[in-house]
Amino acid sequence: MIHGVDRGQLPSATGRCLDLESWSSREVPLLRDPRDLVIGLHQLHLPQPGTGVIAVLDIDHRVVASASLTPRPHVTDGWLHRNALLTQLRRVIPHDLRLATPRRTAVLLRCRDGISGWTEQDGAWMWALRDAASLHGLRCGAYLTLTPAGWQVLGDGRAGRTPHAGSWSQRPVHTVSELPSRAAASVRPAVEYARSAHPWPSGQAAAPGSVRHIAR
Repeated sequence: MIHGVDRGQLPSATGRCLDLESWSSREVPLLRDPRDLVIGLHQLHLPQPGTGVIAVLDIDHRVVASASLTPRPHVTDGWLHRNALLTQLRRVIPHDLRLATPRRTAVLLRCRDGISGWTEQDGAWMWALRDAASLHGLRCGAYLTLTPAGWQVLGDGRAGRTPHAGSWSQRPVHTVSELPSRAAASVRPAVEYARSAHPWPSGQAAAPGSVRHIAR
């Protein structure tokens, strides 16, 4: 505590940042099935190290929208991360600012190299997720990492070995019809909604890191 301010809320030397203790104390909503969430988002976006996936969950913990983003590699300021997340949220789903109590939850999956534990860069993204969720009328949900060791829900303790940060290179990019049945059920509405709402020009594929929509 410094002059009555929680150290976890102070801007760090590299920008706005939350330490793991401060993040854990915020009682972030527990994910019902983090492994299925990670697998589903990974199959949809195939994130590489340096890529983040912001997703919105409904009250039944189903993904209703998601988008991948690849920020500049050396940015460490949570403020800039917040702006990047907020931009993606505004592209994929309307805000819930009119609601007295948020019904939907924003979660962030960040694929990166390095250790599986908390880093200061993770702290900047935690700050960004909390702020972006609030500004879009959403609850701030879980922060997950995808590292060479596997996936982990930071501040939660749940983790698994697969997928991991290198999994994107071990499989081809699948079409919807080639995905396992459980994943296909979630992905198919995403593709249909994307085509109807923002169709790509004839013969043009979605660019890497593009926004993926899921019908609400």
